[in-house]
Amino acid sequence: MRNRYLICLLLCAVMLYFALPAIELKAEGMKGLFSITWIAFVLLVIAGNLSALLFSPKRQQSNKVDNRADIKKMKRIRAR
Repeated sequence: MRNRYLICLLLCAVMLYFALPAIELKAEGMKGLFSITWIAFVLLVIAGNLSALLFSPKRQQSNKVDNRADIKKMKRIRAR
């Protein structure tokens, strides 16, 4: 899952790199509105993927190992 977020971030950065020279933020009319809206959407996509990458929960596999060890301890205690 983390790889998907990383790939999306890289693709977004590449699109932003190619689009920035063609975007005119100070243009008037629809062209300027489109440029500002496009930049806003790009920033939202970057923020969403970055937050998902940074704040994704840890894998459950490590908890299963801990739970197995706890189960074995409980069985030993019960067997006494």
